[in-house]
Amino acid sequence: MGKLATSVMFVTAIIASPVWAQPASGAAAHGHNDAIVKMRQEVAAARKEYNRKVAEAQKVFDEQKSAAKKERDTAIAAAHAGAGQK
Repeated sequence: MGKLATSVMFVTAIIASPVWAQPASGAAAHGHNDAIVKMRQEVAAARKEYNRKVAEAQKVFDEQKSAAKKERDTAIAAAHAGAGQK
């Protein structure tokens, strides 16, 4: 019974904590004056753009690879048919 009461008080204290009710930081929403923070934000943006371009290029690569595979399979099937194989 003592553990249950302690657990209930602990959960109540966490839920009632003012930390949960604090608004978002204004600095994060409006940018930051610190040069290091700005640099890290720019690096993160550059990495995000790079990853987007890589994903786009990978999609094109996959499409071209699939088309080449179909051509190869068609040529192999024609070669097998010409030789009387299945």
